[in-house]
Amino acid sequence: MAHPDQMQAFVLAAELGSFSAAARRMGKAQSAISTAIANLEIDAGVTLFDRQGRSPVLTEDGKALLPHAKGILLGNQEFYSKASSLVEGVETDLCIAIEQGISIGPLMDVFHQFSTRFPHVSLELLRPGPFDTATLLKEGRADLGLMTEQESYPTGFQFRGVGHSKLVPVCASSHPLSELAQVGYRDLRQYRQLIPSSRSLATVGHLGKRKGTSVWFAESPDLIREFVTMGFGWAELPLSVVSGQIRDGSLIRLNYAFQQSDILEGIDVVWTEQQALGTAAQFIRDRLLELPQDVWRGD
Repeated sequence: MAHPDQMQAFVLAAELGSFSAAARRMGKAQSAISTAIANLEIDAGVTLFDRQGRSPVLTEDGKALLPHAKGILLGNQEFYSKASSLVEGVETDLCIAIEQGISIGPLMDVFHQFSTRFPHVSLELLRPGPFDTATLLKEGRADLGLMTEQESYPTGFQFRGVGHSKLVPVCASSHPLSELAQVGYRDLRQYRQLIPSSRSLATVGHLGKRKGTSVWFAESPDLIREFVTMGFGWAELPLSVVSGQIRDGSLIRLNYAFQQSDILEGIDVVWTEQQALGTAAQFIRDRLLELPQDVWRGD
């Protein structure tokens, strides 16, 4: 089997165009590079370079084998990087549950940093409905969660607040509520309310408070937005979910007569004591805690 130094000598000589340049890059004598490549040719049973000119030129066999040699070197590098990660306590894979309705935008820079810092960690992202993140964590399906805050968490849960999501009441531009300058409870109760809810029977949780007498529930805030846009009723939804439709006029933001300030829902990063966070998960958690808390509001 070829020694890694032989593969490296072959690849560098091909890329740099000479054995001497490869020798300088590897900090070896030119004769050592020539010998390494010659031994590789003997082991492989092919001629990799045509040496008749002043500079070695890849043969057709050499051109065909060069990508494979590069792949072997890359594999060796990944092997030792992975081994180093294991020694440092870095997970091989990580699953993060991000509740639907929480904006992904603020996370993009965090994931960019993560991809650079932990290039060999496999990452899985889940988008559960409201309050289903806790179930995924409890079952061990997810390692870390980002979810709407709960008044209390099950025993063994750890959490930190990272910010707030702004909920806004909306209806379709053709809906009767859109014609009112201010909307009271009596007005709301005349029409169907659509509320994002948990899919789990074991979890009782709804995003926003029930104000209507006729109510439809759905797991997905995006699905509710579409129903509201089609005129099926009104809803309180995260601003990040409906901001585009408010801008283009397909949805109208209602003005509550009884609400003088923004409706804010806390956002927590959550994990469990039973499933200790590894180095990669801790990195994500700490970066989330460093973000400005107002980035989640959707303003």
